[in-house]
Amino acid sequence: MPTILRIGAYRFFFYSDEGIEPPHVHVRSGSKTAKFWLEPIKLQKGGRFNKRELNQIQRIIKEHQAELLEEWYGYFSKN
Repeated sequence: MPTILRIGAYRFFFYSDEGIEPPHVHVRSGSKTAKFWLEPIKLQKGGRFNKRELNQIQRIIKEHQAELLEEWYGYFSKN
């Protein structure tokens, strides 16, 4: 599971066997996880994050969307 980005307590990653799905990113902080679609940015699964945390994560994803998409397409075009 390649880690793409770490910001504060959040680790942004994807699983290497998920290339058949639309571009997305998983986010983990402690035992909490969430999944966001990247085009357009939309929460798919919120895990145990509260609304404030999910809003903060979504802002981070928006700021780094180009980088996250570049990593997604770069990784899955090789496999």
